[in-house]
Amino acid sequence: MQRMRIKEVLASETPLGEVRIQGWIRTRRDSKTFSFLEINDGSCLGCLQAVYDATLPGYAENLSLLLTGTSVEVTGEIVRSQGKGQTREMQVRGLQVIGAAPETYPLQKKRHTREFLREIAHLRPRTNLFGAVFRIRSRLSYAIHRFFQERGFVHVHTPIITASDCEGAGEMFRVTTLEGAGFAAPGAESRDFFGKRAFLTVSGQLEGETFACAFSDIYTFGPTFRAENSNTARHAAEFWMIEPEMAFCDLTGDMEIAETLIQELIRDALEHCAEDLAFCGEFVDPGLLDRLRLIAEQPFARISYTDAVGILLGSGKTFEYPVVWGHHLQTEHERYLSEEHAKGPVTIFDYPAAIKPFYMRQNEDGRTVAAMDLLVPGIGEIIGGSQREERLDRLTAAMQAHGLSENDYWWYLDLRRYGTVAHAGFGLGFERLVMLVTGVENIRDVIPFPRTPRNADF
Repeated sequence: MQRMRIKEVLASETPLGEVRIQGWIRTRRDSKTFSFLEINDGSCLGCLQAVYDATLPGYAENLSLLLTGTSVEVTGEIVRSQGKGQTREMQVRGLQVIGAAPETYPLQKKRHTREFLREIAHLRPRTNLFGAVFRIRSRLSYAIHRFFQERGFVHVHTPIITASDCEGAGEMFRVTTLEGAGFAAPGAESRDFFGKRAFLTVSGQLEGETFACAFSDIYTFGPTFRAENSNTARHAAEFWMIEPEMAFCDLTGDMEIAETLIQELIRDALEHCAEDLAFCGEFVDPGLLDRLRLIAEQPFARISYTDAVGILLGSGKTFEYPVVWGHHLQTEHERYLSEEHAKGPVTIFDYPAAIKPFYMRQNEDGRTVAAMDLLVPGIGEIIGGSQREERLDRLTAAMQAHGLSENDYWWYLDLRRYGTVAHAGFGLGFERLVMLVTGVENIRDVIPFPRTPRNADF
């Protein structure tokens, strides 16, 4: 007998005959002669109604076990349903209880707060909201790989353990086998596992550049870590990054790839996650679908950082954070530019050199670097990137200005010594992307097991 997923059953337009379904009971409703079981297997938002006749063998013994959360295997014939809101149902021929769930099962048929569901993160994927979020996350992951693979990019696995601080912020997790007083003793670094200070990576960019200078176009997609003591809705200590690097590419080419990526990912989600997105649009963010279609269809406006500052200063709007040339744009500034000024997606480029990392290409004005950020309504910054500094003398001068040792980056400097080329890349925070597409506002709710300050459960 054919085993089918509920998504396949509900989508089929042809007779299916008898099939086998495996899943978890969401609800049970009894009448005198049969029970209605709502079964979900995680393949889609919808449940399959299974009509369990009281005359079937084992009905009386099973009934007390068929509670919310119980896993079952049911076999039977798929027929057209006479009930409202469903097209098909199963007439059960056989039922086996796989794993019973007692009445203390915490996910009963009621609305649960997201704060409560974070406390039971091992069970929350069984809810409608988190089922939808993580199916969308899965589809976006697939779409990212497809986007780059179809364009000839090589997928590179960059190291999780590194000795380099790409961003220069110092907010890195130390990796060590030393304990107690030995950690700070003289010469301890040479006795450590790697013979030097090592950290969890904050970015795969620097290593990715080495492969771009061999394969031309590459991308990485992996976990990154920031030891930033922040409990905001936008920050986590562990998150995933997509970081393409393109050789023979300048800032304009970098912006084109980044803008195309965002729009294609949203179009893919709208096409393949319609049911889950409709749920998010109804229960999470009523304006979600219109906003996604806007971002997917409207070309990105391009505004220099200097012009953006002028727009903000001339807006007549009072911001919490003052607008000053040479300072970072805050989320409120970014959202004004995308939501009120451009009324759509925006790319800001040519940022002040003083607020950007050492590796960004210096512009001829001596004040700015060839950096860019993509801003979208509802989120603000979604992508940050730059053309990399390919000139050895300019790069070493920037490293000195940032207090970085050339000895620590000798291999990175070699890329400028041996066949240097213009190259560029960007970083897309995967969780930030999932937040954009689902409308969920807290990063803790778009990653399976969030890691935040004083929180590493599960």
